[in-house]
Amino acid sequence: MFIHLDTTDSTNSHLRRMIDNGAELPDYTVVYATEQTSGRGQRGNSWESEPGKNAIFSLLYSPIAIPATRQFILSQVIALSIADTLSKYTEGISIKWPNDIYWHDKKISGTLIECDLKGKNVCTCIIGCGVNINQTEFLSDAPNPVSLKMITGMTYDPLAIIKEIVDEFHNIYRNASIGSIIARYMQKLYRNDGLLHAYEDANGPFLASIHGIEPTGHLLLQTDDGDIRRYEFKEVKFII
Repeated sequence: MFIHLDTTDSTNSHLRRMIDNGAELPDYTVVYATEQTSGRGQRGNSWESEPGKNAIFSLLYSPIAIPATRQFILSQVIALSIADTLSKYTEGISIKWPNDIYWHDKKISGTLIECDLKGKNVCTCIIGCGVNINQTEFLSDAPNPVSLKMITGMTYDPLAIIKEIVDEFHNIYRNASIGSIIARYMQKLYRNDGLLHAYEDANGPFLASIHGIEPTGHLLLQTDDGDIRRYEFKEVKFII
């Protein structure tokens, strides 16, 4: 089911209000908006989107028997869904941990996932995505935005791309094993090339290579002197 809104504060917030007000919504309900006035990113960041230009949507999904400690698999599935879709239109697409989508060193998509728990398992998940499609000017202080139109010079139908992403999510979640999801995520992971890259944490800048991703979603970096450092999201900055 696809629900279109001309304007909303946030598609995640709108979907949450529908659930809280007792709406009975099937899995794969999608709320998408022409304009989003208070788009939210990870950890309180905002998401800039020119009205009508981009794919702004939230997907409702209720996974079965995913422990709260393993909910990162949902982040991996949606990241692969967006990356696979965009890779149909251009080369150079990768996944920047945890679930941003990059074209080379520029950000083309971000995702905010909000999960409800029942006991020790995830019961309801709202997956909010912003994908830059046709926008060519960005006014916020985001350091490295890019859109599909800026890459290819062509104009696209945002709703058609939303539907492709949702179809990819359904296909991957239904048909792929957890092992193959993790393997493909690692193959597409930005900077997962064995080389040293620049990062910064609370102690300052350093050089490291990606050592792995834990099932909980923690990033493991191996520094140039061989130490393994473990990070939650926002504990380490990629210096680009």
